[in-house]
Amino acid sequence: MILLNFSHPITDAQRAQIEDHAATPITQVLSAMPQFDEQEPFVPQLQGVLSQIDLTAEQWQSEPILVVLPSLNFIAAALLAELHARMGYFPAVVRTRPVANAVPRRFEVAEILDLQAIREDARRRRS
Repeated sequence: MILLNFSHPITDAQRAQIEDHAATPITQVLSAMPQFDEQEPFVPQLQGVLSQIDLTAEQWQSEPILVVLPSLNFIAAALLAELHARMGYFPAVVRTRPVANAVPRRFEVAEILDLQAIREDARRRRS
């Protein structure tokens, strides 16, 4: 599985947790930490970040991809729209959380959210 990381560097412990939650080994980690200028439009900046991800159109559509979203909600929302266009579906994403009572603060993998499954379930429940 390819892990696309748009957040802080993934630790060895987090990598192991991701593989455990996904029940799939990570074969490649592609990282692009977005640092956006909030005074400029986000879409061109996002496209610049995604140009750093070296995947072909075929890979976007056929490889198993898991995503660690950036923490800024506006960037994450635009990124999901862009990824959906490239992949043809919503990706699964890693949710992290602070480790309880940890000093210094550190994060662990809480779960993997299958956004496409969430979407499909919601569609079945709509009136």
